Amino acid sequence: MLWGALFMLLLSCKDEDINIEETQILYTMPEESEKHEGTWLQWPHHYQYGLSYRNSLDPTWVAMTKALVTSENVHIIAYNQTEKDRIIALLNAASVSLTNIDFKLYKTDDVWVRDNGPIFARDTNGNLVIQDWGFNGWGRKIDEISGYPIEYDNCNSIPGKIGADIDKNVINLNETLINEGGSVEIDGHGTLMACKSSILNKNRNPRMSQAQVESIFKKYLGVTNFIWLEGQAGLELTDQHIDGFARFGNSTTIVTMNQDDLLAFDVKQSDINLLMSAKNKNGVAYSFVNVPLTKNNVKKTDGDDLGYKGSYVNYYIANTKVLVPNYNDSNDAIANGIIQTLYPDKTVVGIDVRNLYENGGMVHCVTQQQPLD
Repeated sequence: MLWGALFMLLLSCKDEDINIEETQILYTMPEESEKHEGTWLQWPHHYQYGLSYRNSLDPTWVAMTKALVTSENVHIIAYNQTEKDRIIALLNAASVSLTNIDFKLYKTDDVWVRDNGPIFARDTNGNLVIQDWGFNGWGRKIDEISGYPIEYDNCNSIPGKIGADIDKNVINLNETLINEGGSVEIDGHGTLMACKSSILNKNRNPRMSQAQVESIFKKYLGVTNFIWLEGQAGLELTDQHIDGFARFGNSTTIVTMNQDDLLAFDVKQSDINLLMSAKNKNGVAYSFVNVPLTKNNVKKTDGDDLGYKGSYVNYYIANTKVLVPNYNDSNDAIANGIIQTLYPDKTVVGIDVRNLYENGGMVHCVTQQQPLD
């Protein structure tokens, strides 16, 4: 009898039985350009990857903080009091005002707050809540340098700690879905864009179907229309996050690259075709703004050639600024200018990400917005 009941339960959970439209929207994620209360940053430290790692990244975090403090509050996560004091000294040396900065002392494993940090959403009454999605180190990846599994427990605890500190209700989704913030893009009008490879992946959500994932996203992010690219599992650490090459510039526009640059950025032709045919929830095709890759391969500040070109699409929209990854490349000014036309009421600020880019991410990957209440 027990096995019979279990069998019937499994049958009741078939993918085709899931009706996405019957799932109620309980929360809506504000689009990135909506007014911010502030921006969250996880400051680099030496406790995981050493002093040279930390020191090579400090200037990027100083530059981001300097650009953001005149736009909104900046919430800096420091590993401990010693690191907080060091960060304050760095900011003072760079003449960065501390007026709009506060610090939280939380242990972190790394800097990628977009992926492990809080996702802010509004419930049906308009109250701002924190969604704590599961984070498992991009599918329990192995660190290429040490050969050991990437540590992620400290980073996975960050949303809950922030919620307790700022007195926001935390929606615990750790057992619901592994979902990194860089995996999904929303247009603010009911459409979500993502690569299946970074969500519907055996190392993230092995027992989840596409229908189940869509049902969850509808319920918690408030989206009903889905643009799915296949992506490429194993291409790099994130299994091809969408925010490296395609973003919603606004409700009618996708910011990406031309076909040759997309191919050079390892986007498959079949995914390029899917992207170019994308439509919003009303069936209207998006317009496209193409930003070039860097002209040359990216070289770190010490001259080390990374062997690949850089993307400018991974930018961050703040209240009065747009932070755009820059690479000391001749295409920096071209890319900044194109992105500036999309946001005429904001000031584009180029942020040198050459050393950060060695680790696979840019500006958007290390920032997380907190919408205004």
